[in-house]
Amino acid sequence: MFTGIVEEMGTVKAIRKGPHSAVVELQAQVVLEDLHIGDSIAVNGVCLTATAFSPAGFTADVMHETLNRSALALLRPGSQVNLERALAAGGRFGGHIVAGHVDGVGTVQRITRDDNAVWYTIAAGPEILRYVVEKGSIAIDGISLTVARVDGQSFAISAIPHTVSVTTLAHRRVGDPVNLETDVLGKYVEKLLQPLQAEAPPPSGITRDFLTRCGF
Repeated sequence: MFTGIVEEMGTVKAIRKGPHSAVVELQAQVVLEDLHIGDSIAVNGVCLTATAFSPAGFTADVMHETLNRSALALLRPGSQVNLERALAAGGRFGGHIVAGHVDGVGTVQRITRDDNAVWYTIAAGPEILRYVVEKGSIAIDGISLTVARVDGQSFAISAIPHTVSVTTLAHRRVGDPVNLETDVLGKYVEKLLQPLQAEAPPPSGITRDFLTRCGF
């Protein structure tokens, strides 16, 4: 589990692509502290497993499903990425619950300034927007952000200068793809509220007419 509070920006050193997968080598510093093989690191909001590491960075495998669901397939050597280690027990919960399981990819539609803040409008499909609510939380490339506005085609967030300067938001341009993860709580609530058709009891045959005929 992550919080969406980016610890540092790393740099893609190399990418070795297979037919439907990839091995990504990333340069980093902060996230290497206490790193062990098998540890989880969020890379632009995608939970990846460190398969090897050195004093200068770490390596992770990216499988077919991850490439299909995220914008990691567009990374190139030299690309900067947001990095966050998994939350340690007793750590500060500064953002919101982020699983690192990307729901889909959105597109930067508009970037505007508002005094010291920067507004980013992100276009997304209905399968994403159904879980996006005003004043709710969303992870954009692994950054925990608050939804300021939402409509049928897009949503907008307002970022403070610090967030822009220490994350890849500073490098985003109109038309860029971004990884999106909606609030996991909303998805579970929706699932639990859906009627379980498979478990519906069979029709009993008891109707109002039947009860009337029987004197009830």
